[in-house]
Amino acid sequence: MPDVRRMLSSSNALFVFEAAARSGSFTRAAAELNVTQPAVSRMIARFEDHLGVRLFDRAAGGAVLTEEGDLLYRRVAEGFRSIEAGLRDLEQRRGGSETVTLSVSSAFTTHWLMPRIDRFQRRFPSVDLRFQLIAGSLRGPVENVDLGMRFVAAADAVSPDAFVMRELMLPVCSPAYRAGGREDEGDTLIQLTDAPGDWPALYPGFETGRRGSVRTIAFSDYSLVVQAALLGQGIAYGWLTVVAHALIAGALVPAVGRPTQGARVCELIPPRNRPLRPVAEAIRAWIVAELRADMEALEARHPALGLVAAAYGAPPVRN
Repeated sequence: MPDVRRMLSSSNALFVFEAAARSGSFTRAAAELNVTQPAVSRMIARFEDHLGVRLFDRAAGGAVLTEEGDLLYRRVAEGFRSIEAGLRDLEQRRGGSETVTLSVSSAFTTHWLMPRIDRFQRRFPSVDLRFQLIAGSLRGPVENVDLGMRFVAAADAVSPDAFVMRELMLPVCSPAYRAGGREDEGDTLIQLTDAPGDWPALYPGFETGRRGSVRTIAFSDYSLVVQAALLGQGIAYGWLTVVAHALIAGALVPAVGRPTQGARVCELIPPRNRPLRPVAEAIRAWIVAELRADMEALEARHPALGLVAAAYGAPPVRN
């Protein structure tokens, strides 16, 4: 910290610089900070003189970060986000609650978490749970949340602590759909639009006895894919992290005699720019334990599928 104070021209320099860099304008930064535009301009000029580098290119349309300015801004913004998160944590603790935000699929939230939300609330009575919901496949960066559920290549796994289970899929349908229908009617396959459409080729046949022409329906939200299967509309490609509860309850049944193990692993990952808080770490451990219990319950219900062995192995570790 003594080095930081020595490197700054004043205690306000970073706040003024961050506002100007984020807004791209000394005028907008001045309005945000409730000072005059010349005051912002003088503060930035003193900061640049102190650092010995030019942070902005001044132009009629605003202020554009130089390469050096952009480098500093990314570091400053990251630090401010961390400080803001710490202050919010203190604010929430003072109020007796902690907000935790999860980046998860709408399907996971609807079909896995909601049926056990009462258990979650008993385990975490002071947590205000919020969501960043993803309709399709779980990919992309984890940002501005406490934890994000993502499927990643095994070689890109973050750590054993983030490991949830291996990617495991099983075609599923309702008991009524599997038992009903005529042999010449053909199956209806329920697809997720941004998932591979050739998955039926992995299976020699479905346990419905239907041999007619195959029809397909597609949805962009995986929660609707699962809902259509629950309503008896056809066979859906079921990720076990979503459909486990419905399989245990008997609302869905396997449409084939074996699961498929994917090349990816499911992880609960914190963002790189935010430290993992103890409450988020506890929630992650709870989700991991609940899913493990689900796999063990499914193993007892459908022992021939070998789900526990398929879902769990030594979590991959990045060297």
